[in-house]
Amino acid sequence: MAKPGNMGHSGFLRYPNDCMRIIINIFVGVVIGFFIGVSFPTANMPKLHLAGSITTCIEDKNSAFATQALLNHTWPSIHYNDTSKIYVPKNPRGAERLPPNIIVSKSDLYPRRLWGNPSEDFQIQQKYLVTFTVGYDQKNNIDAAVKKFSENFTIMLFHYDGRTSEWDEFEWSKRAIHVSARKQTKWWFAKRFLHPDIVDSYEFIFIWDEDLGVEHFDAEEYIKLVKKHGLEISQPGLQPSKDLTWLMTMRREGSEVHKETKEKHGRCSDPHLPPCAAFVEIMATVFSRDAWRCAWHMIQNDLVHGWGLDFALRRCVEGAHERIGVVDSQWIVHQGIPTLGNQGQKQNGKQPWKGVQDRCRKEWKMFQDRMADAEKAYISKRW
Repeated sequence: MAKPGNMGHSGFLRYPNDCMRIIINIFVGVVIGFFIGVSFPTANMPKLHLAGSITTCIEDKNSAFATQALLNHTWPSIHYNDTSKIYVPKNPRGAERLPPNIIVSKSDLYPRRLWGNPSEDFQIQQKYLVTFTVGYDQKNNIDAAVKKFSENFTIMLFHYDGRTSEWDEFEWSKRAIHVSARKQTKWWFAKRFLHPDIVDSYEFIFIWDEDLGVEHFDAEEYIKLVKKHGLEISQPGLQPSKDLTWLMTMRREGSEVHKETKEKHGRCSDPHLPPCAAFVEIMATVFSRDAWRCAWHMIQNDLVHGWGLDFALRRCVEGAHERIGVVDSQWIVHQGIPTLGNQGQKQNGKQPWKGVQDRCRKEWKMFQDRMADAEKAYISKRW
């Protein structure tokens, strides 16, 4: 019988080809690895970041296979793209180094699910947006107003009193979008949260106050009339009252829409200019998508009350005296509740509402001056 030691030695010597094959494979692997490393220096390798939702999946002890699949799907893109070769000047500012087909330059306000296929998130995709700037004390008025808007409308509430969760007593509030900032106006909210690239998916944007009676108003019928008469900027007619400031916005019985009026003597320098035409007030304004894109750029960051804006809206519509108007057959009541005025602060012996009113008037003058200066500067450079 052969000794075990001799058997092992002779067994090893029987397979010299296997040994050599292993050595060659190791050598070839090292060489290939060296050249790959030289071809892809670490300085040019993009970093791989996983979004929080993916990281959460990775932390799940039962998600090993899903995690590996995600990594397998993500890793090839690192090899295929040399990002140093991408620079597209026509891309949006800051996105020049991205391939154009990955850029999403606009967004929307549509809430999405946390599960399922993204393409199946919406049962209905709203075509219109309505916003109300609200305090909780006006909840019943807003409830009545919201019910005048169909499921074709996204509902958005801007809260100036910081109270948001209480609104969930209304079923529609659970589907609405809520934005809260204490003691801020609707134009402050609109400038910051209604950027044209965010609301571009909506045909019309309603930017309304909270103190409007809507018993005689139907939003769908209103939209039909706006489209029929080609209005880019509009508002519902106001119930006649001694408190109305402008005759242009007063409802006319027996009329669908009107676009001009005869004002008090001396108010109108031209029958086609505000406040005799091309004019609506800022309490219940309705903008087309294109008109809002222009108007948003005109809103000043520091002039939060919007006074004077109504006289300048005509600049956003070509042929404004024909495309800005008041819808008479869908009318509202301006209740004139000074809710936001009460959010002011008592100063120098003045009541809170008086300080707010004084600022409104001051802002109007400041806006007029800025517009005049901007026009002069443009004309002087052009000529």
